[in-house]
Amino acid sequence: MRKLLAIVVIAGLAIWGVIDHGRQEKSSAMNMKSEEFLENEGKIGINKGNTAPDFELESLSGEKFKLSDYRGKKVIVNFWATWCPPCRMEMPHMQKYYEQFQNKDVVIFAVNLTHTEKNRESVARFVEQYSLTFPVLMDEEGAVSDLYGVMVYPTTYIIGSNGMIREKIFGAVDYDTLKKLMAGIDENLN
Repeated sequence: MRKLLAIVVIAGLAIWGVIDHGRQEKSSAMNMKSEEFLENEGKIGINKGNTAPDFELESLSGEKFKLSDYRGKKVIVNFWATWCPPCRMEMPHMQKYYEQFQNKDVVIFAVNLTHTEKNRESVARFVEQYSLTFPVLMDEEGAVSDLYGVMVYPTTYIIGSNGMIREKIFGAVDYDTLKKLMAGIDENLN
């Protein structure tokens, strides 16, 4: 009986050690993220904590949009293309999010990688097919996608109301994830 009790105690201590070590690693990782964020704060760049590089693009409808004109609002900048399967899967989620939150100081800029498309008409057909109502911006020369270092499609940046990059997402994002990420932005830091 004593041997069994000793084995249970030793196993319990081993499990507690593993759990505690995992918590310490997670805490260290969170501190590293905070340190990285503070190190980047205020610098213009494309990492979390950086001030997002400003850009101006024309929308599919011909209207000009400049990122810095939207300070004071949370901005989702989504780089996408019509030929990209994950982009196609993601767009209904973006639209659903926009419909629910557009009146709550949230803006979505869907930056189309127009330089990779067959033509503008294919973008217009896509927008109509998916009933997109947020601004679809045309990156005709690829200058903005280059400025943001876009290598994966889609890529999404979440920018706080102060112009600071709060999140950077590679690949498709769904409605629930987007809602969670946007809700996680601390308004005091924006």
